[in-house]
Amino acid sequence: MEKYVITIARGYGSGGRTIGKMLAKELGINFYDREILRLASDDSGINEELFARADEKLKGSILYKVAKNVYKGELIPPDSDKFVSNDNLFNYQAKVLKELAQKESYVVIGRCADYILKDQPNIVRIFVHAPMEHCIDVVEDMSSMSRKEIEQFILKTDKYRSDYYKHYTGKDWNDARNYDLCLNTEEISFEKGVEIVKNYMKIRFNL
Repeated sequence: MEKYVITIARGYGSGGRTIGKMLAKELGINFYDREILRLASDDSGINEELFARADEKLKGSILYKVAKNVYKGELIPPDSDKFVSNDNLFNYQAKVLKELAQKESYVVIGRCADYILKDQPNIVRIFVHAPMEHCIDVVEDMSSMSRKEIEQFILKTDKYRSDYYKHYTGKDWNDARNYDLCLNTEEISFEKGVEIVKNYMKIRFNL
């Protein structure tokens, strides 16, 4: 078939990143997460560290939580004072995602990719979630934090992801209407999740 992209948005502790990596391996395509920051840095000439710092700045910004700057596809030119602004750093990540979609099939985690690529053909948009108690159980196996601390961390992380998505898309991050498939990983294993996505693609694309 023609090139396709699988975008995965996920709640913390739901296993969305793991499912994404498994999908990429099974399908023999690239998996992108923070690698997008390096590619955007290479493309723009802006230091990669600034891309990494931008996310941290946004997490603590009150203005960011209430304001919107819905992505429209424009880039701010290098001679502008806003060339290295957080919004332009996002614009360059979006540019990279669009250019990759023209060159190859891939799986990408987060980055509002489902919205950025909404006008591209053959996009499969997935949201992976699970009830809080299940997510706490998953994280507890990898963490020394108490269950209460884990819960607070999950709430904080998902709130940031929701705010980030709202800022750049104007839409609600956990609204099922934004996605083609929503997977509850309390009810299915990661392996079953991969199979569901692959079967969906077979049906949708007549493979």
